[in-house]
Amino acid sequence: MADPATHVGPDGAPEPDLSHHGDREVEPGLVDLAVNVRASAPGWLRDQLVAAVDDLAAYPDPAQATAAVARRHGRPADEVLLTAGGAEAFTLLARALRPGTDVRHALVVHPQFTEPEVALAAAGHRVHRLLLEPADGFRLDPERVPGRADLVVLGNPTNPTSVLHPADTVRALLRPGRTLVVDEAFMDAVPGEPESLAGLAGTPGLVVVRSLTKTWGLAGLRAGYLIAPAGLVRRCRTVQPPWSVSTLAAVAAAACSEPAALAEADRAAVEVRSAREHLIERLSGIGLHAVRPAAGPFVLVPVPNGLVVRQALRDNGFAVRRCDTFPGLGPDWLRVAVRDPQTSDAVVACLATILELP
Repeated sequence: MADPATHVGPDGAPEPDLSHHGDREVEPGLVDLAVNVRASAPGWLRDQLVAAVDDLAAYPDPAQATAAVARRHGRPADEVLLTAGGAEAFTLLARALRPGTDVRHALVVHPQFTEPEVALAAAGHRVHRLLLEPADGFRLDPERVPGRADLVVLGNPTNPTSVLHPADTVRALLRPGRTLVVDEAFMDAVPGEPESLAGLAGTPGLVVVRSLTKTWGLAGLRAGYLIAPAGLVRRCRTVQPPWSVSTLAAVAAAACSEPAALAEADRAAVEVRSAREHLIERLSGIGLHAVRPAAGPFVLVPVPNGLVVRQALRDNGFAVRRCDTFPGLGPDWLRVAVRDPQTSDAVVACLATILELP
């Protein structure tokens, strides 16, 4: 697979390709360790989606799904907006918050999912970056966020570092006049979701973005939502295209918010935690030390000669996520999705051969 073209910033320095995502790493015949999405939706969810096909002649109505999501997080329904995946939520926020008026200093904490910065830039915002350091384990120090930042975007747990920031650390970023956007797309991969802010009602300026893509295997359906003060939700709704959320996406949002589904997601999160520790231990056994503690369904690994190693993995049938497209990282970092122990053993054995390790 060819590398994306080098992008050049306003100062002439090379810029990472923020539009690159893990799905571009995957090709037929490769074991997919690049995309952090469940391989397929569970049978009960597929059955509900199939049953809803007969309703597709009518325009979608997200009211019931919105109410279900609101109940799931203990929030009023007017503080929830269903979106076509988490990515649409970032676009709506970038459009609803006017550059130079509502937002004068937008700050994105990197390395993290790049779509929030892309959406902000496309809407005319000048985006500033705060780069977290590998020497600090990519942990956030709230004191590093400048007081003038009136829009701050942070992932938790963060893609691609897999770092889970404590809720108290994230809450420390809240202040009058600031909008804090927390991307919790992978929070349901954390057993019990102890650091989630989604249920923190009555907090001015706090926006939480969630996705149903990862745990439920619904990347193609585009299902997600944002939770925010009612006034900001109304502003986002005014810039959202009509019928943006399909009937099937609304069915999925409602179904995945029910207690039985939440219990299933939590069991899956426990399984992911065990499989992730297995992968980290195997990597450590060949001298590759993933960023720890990790909390997502993926790990970030520093690898010598990363470009060569990544291509060698591809030549041997494994697709992993390049990380030089994330601000603050470079070619010698790879993101590896957590899979079953047998798959992890296979890719680690391949890495050991590539690196000529015992």
